[in-house]
Amino acid sequence: MSRTYSQIVKQIEALKAEAEKLRKGEIDGVVKRIREAIAFYGLKASDLGLGAAAAAASKKTRAKKAGPKKAKDSTPAVVKFRNDSGGTWGGRGKRPQWLRDALATGKTLNDFLVT
Repeated sequence: MSRTYSQIVKQIEALKAEAEKLRKGEIDGVVKRIREAIAFYGLKASDLGLGAAAAAASKKTRAKKAGPKKAKDSTPAVVKFRNDSGGTWGGRGKRPQWLRDALATGKTLNDFLVT
């Protein structure tokens, strides 16, 4: 005997309702065990990472984990390439536009190498 679409939809709805009922029952059990543990150990909301104080502490912890920001190297980069107009590049990072333009016209890096 084949079932119709509407029969299957009704069965799905019945199963969803049964699943939700079971879920609520399990949640009640979990909440009860958690409350018992909180009472037994005398825990506070902040101990569990809940509440305003815990949020502030969590923010501080995240800041500590990030670590202090490292100071940038104060020594200037060594100039390795220079053009006639005074443009320079140390060979690190993105190539400057003046160098990209010159390379596009057929020049080589060796043409701008500082010796």
